Amino acid sequence: MKKINLRELYPDVYVTDFFVDVTEEVMETIRAAERAEAAYERKMYRYKAQYSLDCENGIENAVLLKPQTLEEVMEDKQLRDQLYAAVMTLPDKQAKRIYARFYLGMTPIEIAKAEKVDVSRVRDSIRRGLKNLSKLFR
Repeated sequence: MKKINLRELYPDVYVTDFFVDVTEEVMETIRAAERAEAAYERKMYRYKAQYSLDCENGIENAVLLKPQTLEEVMEDKQLRDQLYAAVMTLPDKQAKRIYARFYLGMTPIEIAKAEKVDVSRVRDSIRRGLKNLSKLFR
């Protein structure tokens, strides 16, 4: 068992020293995260990614965009699943129009042409659907 100071890991949360005993496995995970962060900083400095984002081969942009952790990927998937389920609880027209607008990337004009209705009806329907979704997530 090792002692760690949570104030060093979470300075925003802990304003005073708070020591906790952790196992070797947890300690190694913390060290691995610190090494990964240091490697990221070195890579950003080495490729001078802090200066510009207009490199043609995309290396600077790739350096700045960290890959998601497994937890972030799982949280994103959970949120997408919850959102999809909430959209499917909406009335049929609202659900179809929101799905077309935000999942398929169609514009309200394209949706209106496909359904042979006025564009204002599509916009109003999407607006009401988003309002209903916000009520579901409160």
